[in-house]
Order: sequence, then C-alpha cells, then structure tokens
Amino acid sequence: MFIQTESTPNPATLKFLPGRAVLPGDTLDLRSSEEAECSPLAQALFSIDGVTGVFYGADFIAVTKGDADWQHIKPAVLGAIMEHFMSGAPLIAGDQQEPEGEDEFFDEADAGTVDTIKELLETRVRPAVAHDGGDITFRGFKDGIVYLHMRGACAGCPSSTATLKNGIQNLLRHFLPDVEEVRPV
Repeated sequence: MFIQTESTPNPATLKFLPGRAVLPGDTLDLRSSEEAECSPLAQALFSIDGVTGVFYGADFIAVTKGDADWQHIKPAVLGAIMEHFMSGAPLIAGDQQEPEGEDEFFDEADAGTVDTIKELLETRVRPAVAHDGGDITFRGFKDGIVYLHMRGACAGCPSSTATLKNGIQNLLRHFLPDVEEVRPV
C-alpha cells in the first residue's frame, strides 16, 4: 500500500491520501482523543505523541500536529494509517455515533438566500477547500452575516481569514446582495 502526502496551507496539517475511499460523501472532524472514540484509526492517530486533530474527507485523512516536527511523527502516522487499512477494520465503529454537529440557525424568511448560500458552498467552495485538506460548512445566517464552521486543515490555518474574507465573502456577495459579511464560528 502506498500512501501519498500533500502539504496544506496550514503548516500544522498534512494531508494523507491512502489511494482508496476514506469517508465517501461526508467529513468528520475529530479534535480530541475523547471524540476519537468513534474511530479505531483516529484512536491510533491520537495515541501518537504530537497529534492534535484528525479530519476524514472523502479520499483523504488530514492530520494536525501541535509542537512536534513532522519528520518525527510522519512515519508513525503513515504506519497507523497503513495498518488500519490493511487490517480491514471499519473507519467508524459499528455501534458508535459520530459526534453531533451543531444546529443551523436562520430566519425562515431567509430560506431562499440560505439555499443559495448552501448551493454555492457545496459547488464552488467545498471542493476547493477539500483539496487543501479541510471543509467549510454552513452554520447560520443572521442580519446579513453568514456563519461558517471551518474544519480539518482550515481550522487554525493562518490563511483562513483571507480565504473567508477575500474568497468566500466576495463570492457570496457577488451572487447575493443580502450577504454583508462572512464569519467563522
């Protein structure tokens, strides 16, 4: 099994591509060993000293580190990923639930605007962000402000503010004059 690695805009996060499906059609962001209880692979990754986050995408695993150097922990991360996929164990334990997501909030009168926001995020933003090892999901819309949840490599990325303000905010304002600002939650 050959696992490719790619850097992300976030220097604390590396993207690992095992060459097979990881979590098709969904994403999962785990930020602690307690949250990782639902995933045998995430448990193995969090047992590596220095790992502070695990994010599953459709065909990749983004691993975030703390103060450790990648040259020291990358071999252990590669080994844990390879061992998991070679074992055939499930990514998510059968009787475990994924951590609950946050509820969305918006006024019903804004439902059309929210639908357009979600469509733009799904078709134009999320594919580009997934390429960088992260995900951005809609959380709410109130008083012209779009609230987005940044996950994976996007969480804590030094360039995330520029992505939000110069990229996503400009895109949404272009299509939706009701949108005044985009903020992370």
